[in-house]
Amino acid sequence: MNETVTITARIPAKNKERLEVLAQATGRKKGFLVAQALEEYPETQAWRIEETLKAIHEADAGNFPADDEELRAFHAKWV
Repeated sequence: MNETVTITARIPAKNKERLEVLAQATGRKKGFLVAQALEEYPETQAWRIEETLKAIHEADAGNFPADDEELRAFHAKWV
């Protein structure tokens, strides 16, 4: 059996309200949902950091998936 611990955290009231709505909609306890979020968050962030570092290394090495013209066209589309 996994050992568990209790923690206390201050969160914005709007997040508590959203958590309560989600708990009601899913039939889960708020503590379960918080524990699930804490399980998933570090994994997601680790992936994001890893991918960002890879992209930085590729850029530093001059490996860009688009040339200057493609980048200008992309930028012009969104600005």
